[in-house]
Amino acid sequence: MSVAQPVVSDMIAQAMLAEFEQQAIITRRYIERLPEDKLTWKPHEKSMTAGQLAYHLASVPGGIIHLVQQNPAEVHSLPTFPQPENLAACLKTLDESIAAVRKILPTFEDAAMHETWKLSVAGNQVVASPRRQFIRDVMLSHWYQHRGQFSVYLRILGAPVPASWGPSADEPPPFMQK
Repeated sequence: MSVAQPVVSDMIAQAMLAEFEQQAIITRRYIERLPEDKLTWKPHEKSMTAGQLAYHLASVPGGIIHLVQQNPAEVHSLPTFPQPENLAACLKTLDESIAAVRKILPTFEDAAMHETWKLSVAGNQVVASPRRQFIRDVMLSHWYQHRGQFSVYLRILGAPVPASWGPSADEPPPFMQK
């Protein structure tokens, strides 16, 4: 009598990747709508510039997926976001982020996604949670939160705001677009 071998599954990573693929398209549309001459504009002195926020949107997925490969992970400080010279720099960073997520995320089997993942900043542990939860919270939910923030920047600047899950005042949701 033989013992059945466990089935290796990566369902969590595949589900996250499917969501990411849909949202990457929408995020690109947001970044592309930023007027090139407004990269240094910001709505308040405490706010990031529009260019820094666009760069942040572009870099989050790739930065997070690289970070979660290590366990435990250690960073010396929280990231800062440079002022991009042009919109092309943000879009190039987004392309690199998308490529990194497509390459790395599918390598995580479900067991790795359930593993307690730890992050320390300057020697102090700040996160100890299942890897899947950190990816969900920071690579995806945090990304969406900043995209919402960016939509306000676009509206104030007079740029058309892309639809995301539902319509914006400027266009119908993606599933209704031709």
